[in-house]
Formats: sequence, C-alpha cells, structure tokens
Amino acid sequence: MTKSAPSQPQPISRRELLRLALGAGALAFTGGNAMAASIIQRPIPRTGESLPVIGLGTWQTFDVGKGQSAREPLKAVLREFVRLQGKVIDSSPMYGNSESVVGDLAAELGVQKQLFLATKVWTSGRDAGIRQMEESFRRLRTQVMDLMQVHNLVDWRTHLDTLRRWKEQGKVRTIGVTHYTASAYDQLAGVLKTEDLDFVQLNYSIVERDAERRLLPLAADKRIAVLVNRPFAAGGLFSKLRGKPLPPWAHDIGCTSWAQFLLKFVISHPGVTCAIPATSKVQHLMDNMQAGVGALPDAGMRERMARYVAEP
Repeated sequence: MTKSAPSQPQPISRRELLRLALGAGALAFTGGNAMAASIIQRPIPRTGESLPVIGLGTWQTFDVGKGQSAREPLKAVLREFVRLQGKVIDSSPMYGNSESVVGDLAAELGVQKQLFLATKVWTSGRDAGIRQMEESFRRLRTQVMDLMQVHNLVDWRTHLDTLRRWKEQGKVRTIGVTHYTASAYDQLAGVLKTEDLDFVQLNYSIVERDAERRLLPLAADKRIAVLVNRPFAAGGLFSKLRGKPLPPWAHDIGCTSWAQFLLKFVISHPGVTCAIPATSKVQHLMDNMQAGVGALPDAGMRERMARYVAEP
C-alpha cells in the first residue's frame, strides 16, 4: 500500500509510549510463557483454510540491504513470528528490498512452508504485470504464491485476468485487491461487488473506521477474507496516546499494552480475518502477537475502547 509520511515529524517511539503508559511491567509478557495459549484463527471464507488473526507487514521495516547487521534483527523477528504461531506475511514490489529479504530469511530459517506468503502486483499492462509478479516469485523464493493482490487497484482488470488463469493453473492459491485510503472505497466496493475474489486488503483502525460502514459488511456478504493494513493508523496512534494511561478495564480483555488494545479492537470485528502490523523489533512483534490470544471485546466494549481513545 502507498503510504504518506507521518503527520508528526518526530513521533514518540512505541518503546517510550509503553514505558510511559505501563511501566516496566508492560513488557513482562516477553518471557517464555507469553504465548502459552493458542493464537485465535479465522477461516478464509472461500477455502476454509484458517489463518492466525495477527500477521506481519513489511513496508519500510524489511527494506534493508544485504548486510548482516541490518538483516539479523529481522531474522530474529521472523523466527519469533513463526514460533508464536504467526503465518501471514505481506509484502509488495513497491516495498524496496522487502520481498527479497523475506525470501532470503525464510530460506535461511527453513520456515517457507510455515508461512502464508502474500504480495502484490503494482504496475500497468499485462506483460509488465506478469514480469513483475514472476520477479516476486523469484524474490520470495516460491513456486506457488499463497496470495497475489492487485495493489491499490492499479490496472486491476488486466491483472485479475492474469491471476484467474494462474489460479486455475495452481500458480497462485488465492487472489485479491488492496487499497489503503477511504477515498478509494467507492471504487473498491464496486470491484468487490462484481469480481470473484478471495481477499481484500484495506485500512482499518480504532480511529479510521470508514470500512465498517460498507466494506467490511460487503466483504462478509461476498465471502471475501479481509487483511487489515494501518491497524495503528500508520503509527500515528502511538503519538496520539502519548502520556495517556491504558484504562484499568483493558485487563478485562487481556491487554497489557496500547498495541494489544488497538489490535484487539481491529481483530474483534467479525469481518476481519487478519491484521498485518509491520515491525522490525522482536519486542514489538511479541507485543503484537499477544493481541491474538485470549478474550476479544464485544460490541459494547469496542465502543467503550473507541470513546476512550478519542477522549483528550
């Protein structure tokens, strides 16, 4: 997904926010017992295959060079992601080196078969799309892509024609479309209504709820799985919540950090299949994954959560 620069030039770091809001105990779950329970899973409606509700995005975070110092932290993230029952990892040709880094590290760790690889096509024209997608296969080191998506609906009719053929041939397992902004929702809704799709990827967070009005119900009606990008509103929520304490009642749904609070809101919507927050830090990855364990808020609690975040 194309993303604009954060509105805050120097946003507070997530580590600092956790420290300010919760103190040292906020990261206590990074111990060995953090994921004793199984992560919640949701089915892909059209295939029945189950996916963990927390995945891993790679925009910016996995766009590094070949140096060991840059890749070792990401290798640790991917190793921990798989250990904590993670599966869905999402990338794109527009994310710089991210596809290659994911492919290389997955091969080094021997975890390719444990991942659900999702990437995108982001160009115009049939031949250009085929070339780009074939390059993604090479970079991700796979012969069969779990999910190929048309990125931001760029030349979507052309690419969906190719992807339907590839799906029939077994080259891709599932297909979908993406966007990252509410301004494209009318077009996105039109595509979901008329096209035979397995997935849609869209933005959704506790402060970006436009998808609730039309797209999430539409995806449910059409039996389309939903990947959520921007679950932290491109990181802006951590700046917004600076100095704001986590409410005591957050413990009723097992939240010990703001990241868990925000992710549990997203994945508790019944139309959401998987959220894909990006990170390059193991401690943040563990924090994110914990959101997929235990109780989820009901409708009343979700509104209470949204009101609390909106309060000054």
